[in-house]
Amino acid sequence: MATAVQQRGTVEAEEVVRLRVAVGRLSRVLRHTEAAGGLTPTQISVLFTVVQRGPLALAELAEREALHPTMLSRVVGALARAGLLTRTTSAGDRRAALVAATAAGRRLRERIHRERNDVLAASLGELEPAQRGAIVAALPALEALVERLPR
Repeated sequence: MATAVQQRGTVEAEEVVRLRVAVGRLSRVLRHTEAAGGLTPTQISVLFTVVQRGPLALAELAEREALHPTMLSRVVGALARAGLLTRTTSAGDRRAALVAATAAGRRLRERIHRERNDVLAASLGELEPAQRGAIVAALPALEALVERLPR
């Protein structure tokens, strides 16, 4: 049975694998930062989402992060104990909890982003100019690809 890639004939299966491996390795390398300390990737993702979109109801956060409510509750609890998030009761619905980033949480997100940007900039700087140019030229296509991926 042919895969969707083979059926369309637009991209070789090997190219798909190479792209997936490259993006995965890039993501893993950039994920590790000194600023993140002992936070898990899930904790970092939740923190970033709350900083960017918060305050959020726990139900909305669970949906955005595709996390089971029990797991999310543990993650939010750990981030709250670390002083990075606050959890309060919604004024409109006393059964609902709202999660917001603290100033420390916002600062940590900025430090993590800065570290990741610095690592990426240094590595890009070590590439040949033609390689850097190819990556920059590919950015619009990569951004379009991300928009087409299922959420």
